[in-house]
Amino acid sequence: MDKEFAEGNLLKLLIKLSIPAIVAQLINALYNIVDRMYLGHIPEEGTLALTGVGLTFPIILLVSAFSALIGMGGAPLTSIALGKGDRREAEKLLGNSFVTLVGISVILTSVFLIFKRPLLYQFGASDDTIGYAESYLTIYLIGTLFVQLSLGLNNFINAQGFAKTGMLTVLIGAVTNIVLDPILIFGFRMGVQGAALATILSQFVSALWVLKFLFGKKTGIRIRTKYFKVDFRLLGKITALGMAPFIMQSTESLVQITLNTNLRLYGSDLYVGAMTILSSTIQIFTLPLQGFTQGAQPIIGYNFGAKNYDRVKKTVKYSFTLCMTASVLACLLIELFPRVIIRIFSSDPALMDIAVVSMRIFMIGTFLMGAQVSLQNAFIAMGRAKTAICMALLRKIVLLIPLAILLPKFLGVDGVFIAEPISDITAALTTTTVFLLSIGRICRDGSAPEKQQ
Repeated sequence: MDKEFAEGNLLKLLIKLSIPAIVAQLINALYNIVDRMYLGHIPEEGTLALTGVGLTFPIILLVSAFSALIGMGGAPLTSIALGKGDRREAEKLLGNSFVTLVGISVILTSVFLIFKRPLLYQFGASDDTIGYAESYLTIYLIGTLFVQLSLGLNNFINAQGFAKTGMLTVLIGAVTNIVLDPILIFGFRMGVQGAALATILSQFVSALWVLKFLFGKKTGIRIRTKYFKVDFRLLGKITALGMAPFIMQSTESLVQITLNTNLRLYGSDLYVGAMTILSSTIQIFTLPLQGFTQGAQPIIGYNFGAKNYDRVKKTVKYSFTLCMTASVLACLLIELFPRVIIRIFSSDPALMDIAVVSMRIFMIGTFLMGAQVSLQNAFIAMGRAKTAICMALLRKIVLLIPLAILLPKFLGVDGVFIAEPISDITAALTTTTVFLLSIGRICRDGSAPEKQQ
């Protein structure tokens, strides 16, 4: 695989790594989205159940953000180390990441179990929805360790170029989830508790698969107990680089809190339910973007470590083109067929009317998301954490959250939805400009001779 990273045809290699990653992302999304599909169709209480589960998103996103802090911080460094031929450093990064993920799991589980109820009320829960939200979240939090290990460590499988194995990680879990959901939700009449139990059991199976591979002999680098002692030099580098994806995901949690509380303030529980559908939709349609950037990351990281900057630039160009194509197509589908998409999650006429209008407003800036995602992740793959963090903060903290608070004062509840496309378009144009101005400086030491493409 090292030779393929260094000399193989870039476009073919990118597609080869991206397709399994896209499939994996699609399958991974099914963990929570399938829950919402089933819950929204529970007779009589489906809309309240869907809204209640949507209120747990900020905490679920935060749990995932910590797995990204370590997994997406350590994996690019591992690719760079492998590009330099330093396998020992790569295994130390993996070992330290494993121990840190376990420690984080214990802390997160304890804190959120203690404070979950007051947090949910702060996130926009009402007396009608708190029971559904708390029931789902309590069971989900028990499986935090499985979430951390399956999501966090799978990055190290992909970083070595084992894209199919990484895809199988989430495929195994997702199939388990899809099978268990209807059995537990409807068969055992567990409702939201059944959905949560299906999710954590699925993550447990995925975590076992990841550990079996990374402790085994088929992997290029292994989890070794001799590297379990935390090296704070390495941990500092991991968290510094992982801070960018951590901020991307943790600020998404803050965004969800802001959106839900303002939708409750200026609208009703139905608007919060609509936001649950919108969040699920955008999660689905951004999967190809995540897959393409995940496929590009090890190629960019390896060649950046090997100082082969021509291949770095060409890989970024291909990733950008593929992501932009996917985001434009997604935008067209959303704007043209909103009712078809919404009906997947709910058939409630009142919810449908609100969600159709909201979706067309909220998603109109999706066409430029490909630029934001591809270039932001290119900065991460090259180890430029500070720039990636700034771009992540610009869209969510500087633009989206203030606008979601300010615009409803003048435009009513629609102002909450209008804030999203303004932020998306502004941030994408800014990120593209910054990348074009800085890529030459990043590669100022010169580029390696162009190899066969």
